[in-house]
Amino acid sequence: MSTCSLEFLTEDQIVKFHRDGYLCLSEFLTPEETIVLLDHSKQLLREFDLASHPRTKFTTSDDHVGDEYFLSSGDKIRFFLEEDAVNNDGSLNRPKDEAVNKIGHGLHVLDPVFRRVTLENERLKSLVRDLRYHDDPQVLQSMVICKQRKVGGEVPEHNDSTFLYTDPPSALGFWFALEKCTAHNGALSFLPGSHLTSPITKRFVRAPSGGTTFNTLQTDVKPKAEGEYILETCEPGDLVLIHGNVLHKSERNTSSSTRFAYTFHMIEGPAKAVYDEKNWLQPTAAVPFTRLFANV
Repeated sequence: MSTCSLEFLTEDQIVKFHRDGYLCLSEFLTPEETIVLLDHSKQLLREFDLASHPRTKFTTSDDHVGDEYFLSSGDKIRFFLEEDAVNNDGSLNRPKDEAVNKIGHGLHVLDPVFRRVTLENERLKSLVRDLRYHDDPQVLQSMVICKQRKVGGEVPEHNDSTFLYTDPPSALGFWFALEKCTAHNGALSFLPGSHLTSPITKRFVRAPSGGTTFNTLQTDVKPKAEGEYILETCEPGDLVLIHGNVLHKSERNTSSSTRFAYTFHMIEGPAKAVYDEKNWLQPTAAVPFTRLFANV
């Protein structure tokens, strides 16, 4: 690839992404764009109907959420609660807008504010063309992650391809900081280069009997991730590109500040990668997986 063909990224940035498995881009969103997304996220939290909510909690443990409210959320805007914000009797121990772990998973299609930054963003399309990670990129899910103060749960080491599996793996994450992300409120940490050394060993699927489970994948490659995790603090408006195979995590938010982020994922189109019916997230007639470039 010659530098004259690049629209947004530099050659050095592309090399860094493929070497490390992630790339931090400062000030991708303008301050005005960031404030609009943050304010709109908080508006959604204020307005969602708690009375009709099934009190579905989001957990990142092996006992992962798998009820119908979660499984049918791909073409809806739904709200998943923090484990530590819900009492044993299902009542909340804090105001509802401080109890939500995340909002998902159809924001990029159903909500005009998030659609603009995801599917109608010319800077983002230029970036995707430069990266050449996909031939036919398709957006399949989106989330606002709230990382609430004091109760924002730890997210243990994982890679995104486990949860959005294709054959071959092709997931790519776009993670926008909407607030300052620090060591105290749960900034992301990455194991650089682990996408090259740690194979995908399991996938998150719909269980035949209902709910969800993890299926073990056979691989001849033995995991040999080495090195130390790097904490990547972010300012509002920064974008982190995340290779689907790179190991990353975030700690519990122990601070008095929230850590809102907007994130969505792309996969390769069906001509180059298979996304099958085992995956927990399934396209629907209302919200099919959306091609970023309609004329590909």
